[in-house]
Amino acid sequence: MAPKRPTGAGAFPKAVESPAPTPPDPSELYAALDLGTNSCRMLIAQPKGSGFHVVDSFSKSVQLGTGLERTGRLSRSSMARTVQALRICQQKLKRNKVTRMRLVTTEACRRAKNSREFIRQVKRETGMTLEVIQPEEEARLAVISCAPLVSTKTEQLLVVDIGGGSTELVWIDISSVPARDRPRAIMRLHAGFHPPESPFPAAKVVDWISVPLGVATLRDQFSDVEDDAARFALMSWYFEENLADFAPYKDEQVREGFQIVGTSGTVTTVAASHLGLKRYDRTKVDGLRMTSDQIDKVIRRYLELGPAGRRRDPRIGEDRQTLIMSGAAILQALLRCWPTDRLSVADRGLREGLLYAQMSADGVLEDGPF
Repeated sequence: MAPKRPTGAGAFPKAVESPAPTPPDPSELYAALDLGTNSCRMLIAQPKGSGFHVVDSFSKSVQLGTGLERTGRLSRSSMARTVQALRICQQKLKRNKVTRMRLVTTEACRRAKNSREFIRQVKRETGMTLEVIQPEEEARLAVISCAPLVSTKTEQLLVVDIGGGSTELVWIDISSVPARDRPRAIMRLHAGFHPPESPFPAAKVVDWISVPLGVATLRDQFSDVEDDAARFALMSWYFEENLADFAPYKDEQVREGFQIVGTSGTVTTVAASHLGLKRYDRTKVDGLRMTSDQIDKVIRRYLELGPAGRRRDPRIGEDRQTLIMSGAAILQALLRCWPTDRLSVADRGLREGLLYAQMSADGVLEDGPF
């Protein structure tokens, strides 16, 4: 005898609807766009506690500085690629109804003879007004983006931002700041490397430098050297020569309480290789601390792979295989120069610094721990 069919069998189940997420209030949104020598990146975010929540983002390699080292000008093809990427950014800004924003560009537009012409073209074709920022501000924004990664045990801090066209280094003394306030003291540098008098203990900028050599410009300077290992060695020593005027470099530094924070695609790629990630995961990379031995091991592996092997490596790929070696040469030079066997990896930089600076100036961040 067939079993009796239960009541209600075959009826359509009632749909259980999860409510659509409430779109953020446009009046709370901030945007930051960083157009560098190699990449165009943007974040749209809203303040949340002492940080922010990312609502939308964009990142694309546009290679704006291609040929700049040779001609001193931005090429038509690189400008066209970049404008195309900026159109997408403009659509995102419009869709999210963002009114508070900073749209900045750095070394390529600082150096190119035709940068004004390019900025006018961007305005004409996208309606976006790009602002060329100077090296000091670029360095300052990189520093404040890394504030949450500063250890309370740190007394001397070196922040390194390896860009496409330049590398910024900032040396900060926070030994006089109470341990728990050190990250917050770094954040207060958004007002300038020499901020006005404050009742709070201040982070002191000992020295900073902007070296006009980044992953793209350093690669281009040694593009005529055919041997992979020889090119790498030359790039590393040449970069170190360009640090001679950086004041803290001349003196012996104590190892105790010293921290290097590195922010760039180079540093995060090296970290991803060290972790053996098949797919990039920011949560595993940002804040990771690597030893100099671990970094050397990854760099040696890159050299063993050679250009063809690096192209096939999913963490590097076709576009970045030459750039990763010039970046690694810079990284190796830095670890030769300073008294630490550890580097803190920061998957953050100019965009995050721009957001923190805007939100801090508007007083919308909570004054609490990161």
